[in-house]
Amino acid sequence: MRFSGKSVVVTGAASGIGRAATLLFAREGATVFAADLNLAGAEAVAREGENIIPVACDVVDVAQIEALMNHAAGTCGGIDVLFNNAGAGGARGTIEEVDAEGWDFTFHLLLRSVAMGIRYAVPHMKGRKGASIVNTSSIAAVGPGYSPTAYAVAKAGVLHLTKCAATDLAQHGIRVNAVQPGFINTNIFTTSMEMPQELVEQAKAMIFQMSSQAQPVSRPGMPDDIANAVAFLASDAAGFMTGTSLIVDGGITVGPRHSWDPEAPGLFDALQAMAEAAGAGQS
Repeated sequence: MRFSGKSVVVTGAASGIGRAATLLFAREGATVFAADLNLAGAEAVAREGENIIPVACDVVDVAQIEALMNHAAGTCGGIDVLFNNAGAGGARGTIEEVDAEGWDFTFHLLLRSVAMGIRYAVPHMKGRKGASIVNTSSIAAVGPGYSPTAYAVAKAGVLHLTKCAATDLAQHGIRVNAVQPGFINTNIFTTSMEMPQELVEQAKAMIFQMSSQAQPVSRPGMPDDIANAVAFLASDAAGFMTGTSLIVDGGITVGPRHSWDPEAPGLFDALQAMAEAAGAGQS
């Protein structure tokens, strides 16, 4: 019961990582404000646990973010934990294809919402012992190839915002950290592509299979994997951590495939094979 008596705000709480985190915080004693654009989905999550309060919130609308924080603080007397998690795939084009509208929307959804979530939660977190903010970034922040360009750049911004906010808020005893998920079995990108439901299930199955083969940990990442990391960062066990991030990706970013897959030859293996072949030819 790490969060007994604490108030927690989770954005993007209706599905995926947000849902898993909401249920985990609630199981461990918190009153959780489950905020989502999809109010019906947030209400469904609330029925799965205790002390979960569903709230309609579109994080692209700054006024709704402010109202969410005021509502949580007004109900519980303050905010102890904020998990800035809401997001979607955003604009899918490359840098030569994306338009300004799609770029701006992606940044409003993925980066500005985090900044404004912090901005409007902080007045209600000052003076709360163990106050903690966790932001969802991504392995896409570490380099290209994991997501569309706008998404990757916005998530890199979340990492730097996390560091800057950690220094700004240290004087108030508020810790700020981030989590960087790898390929997690959620519907984040299929939702942004507006796929029919039957294709969504096929796409999720494909991601499930491919991700388990693309990383050292030979199983797909699940929302609970990220929720567990978020709860750790938000808890007193991480009380000496601020301005940093946890990569939770099954090891996909540790190096090229040959560094962990013995059946995928790397450059050294290829050179050694060439040398052995040349030696055999001379004998």
